[in-house]
Amino acid sequence: MAIHLDHNATTPLRPEARAAWLEALDAGLGNPSSLHTSGRRARQCIDEARERVAAALGVHEEEVLFTGGATEAIHLAIAGHLGTVGPGAAFASAPTEHAAVRGAAERLVARGHPHRSLAVDREGELVPDTLEQAATAGGLALVALSAGNHEIGTAHDVPRARELLGRGPGRPRLFVDGVQALGRRPLELDGVDMAAFSAHKLGGPLGVGVLVVRRGVPLGPILAGGGQERGLRPGTENAAALTAAAVAIELAVAERVETAARMAALTGAMWRALAARVPGIELAGPPLERERRLPNTLCVLAPPGAADGRMLVARLDLEGLEVSAGSACASGSLEPSPVLLALGYEPDRARAALRLSVGATTTAEESQRAVDILVSVLVPSRARCSSDGPL
Repeated sequence: MAIHLDHNATTPLRPEARAAWLEALDAGLGNPSSLHTSGRRARQCIDEARERVAAALGVHEEEVLFTGGATEAIHLAIAGHLGTVGPGAAFASAPTEHAAVRGAAERLVARGHPHRSLAVDREGELVPDTLEQAATAGGLALVALSAGNHEIGTAHDVPRARELLGRGPGRPRLFVDGVQALGRRPLELDGVDMAAFSAHKLGGPLGVGVLVVRRGVPLGPILAGGGQERGLRPGTENAAALTAAAVAIELAVAERVETAARMAALTGAMWRALAARVPGIELAGPPLERERRLPNTLCVLAPPGAADGRMLVARLDLEGLEVSAGSACASGSLEPSPVLLALGYEPDRARAALRLSVGATTTAEESQRAVDILVSVLVPSRARCSSDGPL
């Protein structure tokens, strides 16, 4: 069976979530907007799922919206809020943000909303004063920050941003992309106006996103056609999938401390072994010992002269190892990673990137075998050390 080290793309469905999903499906759920018995049963499932997700995240039930995925949640937060502010309202984000944030920015610019790019350093951290400069320029309505970068693991200092933006009326709103952070690192939502999450990143089903919208934050729909989710997200809800998602989110949050420590140990051991056995390999992003980073994510650049990341992914796949060349959302692109380009890497060097991301189900044996496979692909046979020891 293949070794899956692409948990930032998706994670296996947790047995507990699968059991909850099947139980809900077997309950004979109707359309949750219908008033008959099966419809009310479906509505009850959604209400219970919302209550459980809210409790896990530490927010109020009415602040939880369900969407068809994190990308939709991100667009709803950014475009839905700016649409209520009016033309000319500015939006700020770093060039290292997920493609969903960058795509929202492009659309909003086309609609007359200026975008202010927040500069980052070589490790993906915000350059000092860049957020202050964006906020003091006037007209800034929204700032989007990631609590855990999907490619390099950098976690922006959300509490610091919250303090810089202030808490009074008229301040810029703070949106947090918490997709990769939930269940992997501490995530404090106090003072955060909106935050997006994805169930399938932590053992839940595909096709379920969560958007937390604090009470009093103006938000308009980006789709039309129904009154579901308080009129902000029209479309029939998937009650059974939401039930499974709630279970996965609950468990991921409850197990975070233990799981994060184990994942950090795995990634640390993998990197030390790769650095010792693969001459010229490079770690992109923040050092592993930094506290404010994703514990499960390694972005490595193959030695100079190696094939580009997409070719390496194919070769590793043939050897039984699943990794990615940057974000899974852009895996088919011929362009180098925008994240690595923003860090200052040359295009050819950025194309050599491989993202390794472990999960709650990854074992030490799998990670050790993964290193062996990586060495066999990245290092010519004549250059390998016959005395290579265990991970």
